[in-house]
Amino acid sequence: MIVQSLIKKRMEKLQSRLFRYFVSESPYTYEQFVVNLTDEIKKFSGASFCAIYLLDEWKGWFQIHSKDRYMRESLRSHFSLHDLYTQTPNQSDLQHIINVKEVGSSLRVTSLHSGGNVFGYLVLKGVAAIHMQEDLLHAIGSEVTKCIKKIEGFYTSMEEEKKYELLYKVTSHFHSSIDTDGVLKEIIETLRKTYRDFQYYLLLSNDYTKDNDLPVRELTYDIDFESSASTQAYLTGEVQMEDHLVEKRSILYAPLKGKQGIYGVLKVVTPGYLHFPKKDIEFFIFIANTAGKALENAQLYQQSRKLNSDLQLINSTSQKLNSNMRLTEKIRYMAYKIQQSFDAGEVGFVTYEEPAIPNVLEGSTEYFASSDSRPLIHYVKESISHQEGPLFIGDLDAKPIEHVLPYRSLMAVPMKDHEHISGLAIVLQKDPYFFTFESFKLLQSLVAHSTLAFANSILREKLEKAVITDYLTKLHSRVHLDQCVEKHVKNDEQGSLILFDIDNFKNINDTYGHQVGDEVICQVADIIKAVIGNHGLSARWGGEELAVYLPMLPSEKAHDLTEMIREKIAMSTSPAVTVSCGIAPWKAEWVRPTRKQIVQQADQALYKAKSSGRNRIVTAHPIKERS
Repeated sequence: MIVQSLIKKRMEKLQSRLFRYFVSESPYTYEQFVVNLTDEIKKFSGASFCAIYLLDEWKGWFQIHSKDRYMRESLRSHFSLHDLYTQTPNQSDLQHIINVKEVGSSLRVTSLHSGGNVFGYLVLKGVAAIHMQEDLLHAIGSEVTKCIKKIEGFYTSMEEEKKYELLYKVTSHFHSSIDTDGVLKEIIETLRKTYRDFQYYLLLSNDYTKDNDLPVRELTYDIDFESSASTQAYLTGEVQMEDHLVEKRSILYAPLKGKQGIYGVLKVVTPGYLHFPKKDIEFFIFIANTAGKALENAQLYQQSRKLNSDLQLINSTSQKLNSNMRLTEKIRYMAYKIQQSFDAGEVGFVTYEEPAIPNVLEGSTEYFASSDSRPLIHYVKESISHQEGPLFIGDLDAKPIEHVLPYRSLMAVPMKDHEHISGLAIVLQKDPYFFTFESFKLLQSLVAHSTLAFANSILREKLEKAVITDYLTKLHSRVHLDQCVEKHVKNDEQGSLILFDIDNFKNINDTYGHQVGDEVICQVADIIKAVIGNHGLSARWGGEELAVYLPMLPSEKAHDLTEMIREKIAMSTSPAVTVSCGIAPWKAEWVRPTRKQIVQQADQALYKAKSSGRNRIVTAHPIKERS
């Protein structure tokens, strides 16, 4: 009892001194505190030397702590768990393990254990140590254990507080920001502040960042991907660890997990072989999961913005295409929007009024207006017909196209009118694998929304053409000619209206039939179109009568063209026919006539030509005053 009481008093004294060190103003680190602890135990026990070996969980060995540098050099700086497991850990064996040089037999060693696990050893040397009672040695070891565990808990709490304070700041920023680069930067900075000796890499499954300062690498599949720890971490969503024998370092891979998926892997590289403690693994998992959720939020935000932008593009394009624009203007606008939105090189729209003949719509980009595009258009049509759906090609060089193409990336979407493919939208870029699948899906939506607008424009312009075009001769209608003459008379300074009448046309019908009569009218119409060209506007006036209006041409030029037409008709028609012609010239300097006055003058001139022998030209007297 007396011995136990003395030991208790001595322990209280030791506790008092240790407490004073603990509350000292000096901001000790954990390692410094342990070193100072050995000095206190040395003074307390009367030993000539004191050291404490503590288990370093990272390195998997017991590391020495002592103030006595000379004796530290005489003992092993560390010994591994393997050294212990291969021998029976009694005192003599431990002396053998920790001895580097001959230090005599004056060492005393006792284990430090907590919860049944040995976490260190207390080593004393000297006469006082040799004669120390076993109970006192164990008591000192027990007191040292309590002290170290309390100090360890204190410093661990401080470290954990710092770590999670950093994490709190990072997490707060994650939830208030959708800046992916900012998120990734804070992840790396937090890790570097927490574990300064490690290297960190972010292996990402997508191109999340354009910041070259970030340690981002592409997550790739190794040839033997089953054995790749990074691949396994990405595929399984579980932490993976491996040791690199050549580089002599350990690596941890933590998946960046969000709620909807895994977005990459955090790679942690140690400077040597290390064992990752459970609490530190949990920290890496926590920060990796936080990063995964942040990346997911950023991605979802970007996707929502992209979706909103896509909807705005589709809506604005649809509104524009459904306006009263001409077809060519719509095609040109659509090609521009696709070039702008997808950074496309060329955009073409092709229709098939006849199954085998492509018609490149005016407004497509320059490449599609050239004959060089024909082999590509043929290949796209055949491919789409074969697979009955849109075409997405990353590299055209790998496709069987005879003609050498200046373009590598292709997107092609069929334009369907009531489930019938009536045309194609083709988008090209010179670089291979340029377009994303999201761009491909957006193009399909744009084409689907634009096809009806194109079809309506084509139909409307066909109807307009039908209204102003004579169905038999394909010349303009009399109504359209009247409207044009009305406009020109108001705005021009001169012009001429010419009326043509096929001579003795009734005899043609009676002799050859009405079908031949129609063919004769068409022959005459073709000659008129060929001679007039771009000089004027030709129309069917009615029955076997045809008309031409020549704006801004002097009357002499109008007469020459009329004479050329008359001669060609007499020479080229079969069965041969002739025409009588009446010309009504006008000039604003004489008087600006009305359309009715010009028509009346031309009609009177035609009547004179027919009544004076036919197959001739009569020019009406100029209108110089209003009737």
